[in-house]
Amino acid sequence: MKITIAQINPIIGDIPGNTQKIIEAANKAIADKSDLLLTPELSLCGYPPRDLLLKPDFLKAMNIALQQLARDLPASLAVLVGTAQENTKAHIAGGKSLYNSIALLVEGKVKQIFHKRLLPTYDVFDEHRYFEPGNKANYFTLNNVKFGVTVCEDLWNDEEFFGKRSYSINPIAELFKSNVDIVVNLSASPYTFGKQSFREAMLKHTAMRFNTPIIYVNQVGGNDDLIFDGRSFALNKRGEVTSRARGFDTDLLQLEFDKQKHDLNVGSIAPNCECEDEEIWQALVLGVRDYVQKCRFSKVVLGLSGGIDSSIVAACATAALGKDSVLGVLMPSPYSSESSIKDADDLAKNLGITTQKLPIGDLMKSYDGTFAELFANTEFGLAEENIQSRIRGSLLMAISNKFGYLLLSTGNKSEMAVGYCTLYGDMNGGLAVIADVPKTRVYSICHWLNRNGEVIPQNVLVKPPSAELKPNQIDQDSLPDYEILDDILQRLINDYQSAEQIIAAGHDTAVVNRVIQMVTRAEFKRRQAPPGIKITDRAFGTGWRMPIANNWLAIKNAYKTLES
Repeated sequence: MKITIAQINPIIGDIPGNTQKIIEAANKAIADKSDLLLTPELSLCGYPPRDLLLKPDFLKAMNIALQQLARDLPASLAVLVGTAQENTKAHIAGGKSLYNSIALLVEGKVKQIFHKRLLPTYDVFDEHRYFEPGNKANYFTLNNVKFGVTVCEDLWNDEEFFGKRSYSINPIAELFKSNVDIVVNLSASPYTFGKQSFREAMLKHTAMRFNTPIIYVNQVGGNDDLIFDGRSFALNKRGEVTSRARGFDTDLLQLEFDKQKHDLNVGSIAPNCECEDEEIWQALVLGVRDYVQKCRFSKVVLGLSGGIDSSIVAACATAALGKDSVLGVLMPSPYSSESSIKDADDLAKNLGITTQKLPIGDLMKSYDGTFAELFANTEFGLAEENIQSRIRGSLLMAISNKFGYLLLSTGNKSEMAVGYCTLYGDMNGGLAVIADVPKTRVYSICHWLNRNGEVIPQNVLVKPPSAELKPNQIDQDSLPDYEILDDILQRLINDYQSAEQIIAAGHDTAVVNRVIQMVTRAEFKRRQAPPGIKITDRAFGTGWRMPIANNWLAIKNAYKTLES
């Protein structure tokens, strides 16, 4: 029996376009003599549709498309399609008005509907806002093979693997009471680096525990801040990967189920990335390409300072869109070093992108004149430094408005965490490409990019990082060394460690307390930042829900004083 995985890249809300992608995949599956086609979670509308699910016309269009799709698909092919279905009992029994569902389309009809049972509400997920959980095991029979159907989170509650349960039920365990021959999981699982090895380890445990093969289908593509990496795969009863689709790209992967052995045969196995830097780079490139194209832009603009952050963003944009679609703008001030201007020029030459130089010295003088009376008898300080950044931000926004280019901001996660960035200045933009990439990782990726020849100029990699907003300025005038800062931030943000735990790990008490205070105070800036591409488990995006106006830090310190 032949089964095909359609690892598609849907556009959220483009129901006709997504439908056409499913039909095209179905036609290819038929040509390969497949019996069953699998598509990702909510493949008909794209994931996550968020509050589009609250629009009655959106739901109506999806239902019409599903019925039409059933009629348009080849009659000899069974297809599983992700969709949202009405909870017809909600007005009687209560609950949400929708289910996150999978439709089985066979011979021109919607033959069966299966509902997702576990609805995640952590990190970027908010499915209880829209959906009612299904309440029974999902399975169907095709060509005398019994398929168990699960949807994304349904697989993520194995108490033997995790050491605990996050939900009261385990849909996988319930499925095996129904004696299924094989389990399929239709997912839209967002990317974070290292997640693929975790997925494969988790499902290896499940396949071996229940002695049953598993097929995992994942969406691919960038949707706002989320990246979906694809890398759909299948495991046999021994937990061995028998097939794997490409990462960060659409793919059509054919599997073969041996009815006599009740197991999957070995097929095509695409390699995983060789290192984390390559994996993150592919995620960023996909994120930029899809955000630009799905938001209907054709070109991007960004400021080139000669620093490492703008260098990696320019390289990423060029890889995603091509050199002719990227404009780099140099905006030197009297504090800009000649070497930084040269580094920006060298980068542009390496990438082959167009540049424009707009010196800001005269604009700075105009601001000085305007503020001369008001700022009289005060010292040059942060306000004057930030004016430079805001001049540059205004120039870039003007170019964006004039020519319809998407402005890319270039701040990294370390800066975003501690507020080392300027509202209405370097934070301007429509997409923050490296907002979830720590500074030390930025350097690591740039060294990886240069593995076969210079992409990032060598001087960019070795000079001390600087905003160059005053003479002889370097970042470490205001921040701890980035190796120290990034380790503290990793422990604080991603690992949920307390100040005491971070200090116990060897960090200076004063530095830790200062960093925590900076992170807390910078919340208002992050709330006003453009969306950033998520590559870690804890990003400053839709999954980060800290209050701006809060006094917990002071209260917590007061408790400590009382306890002592």
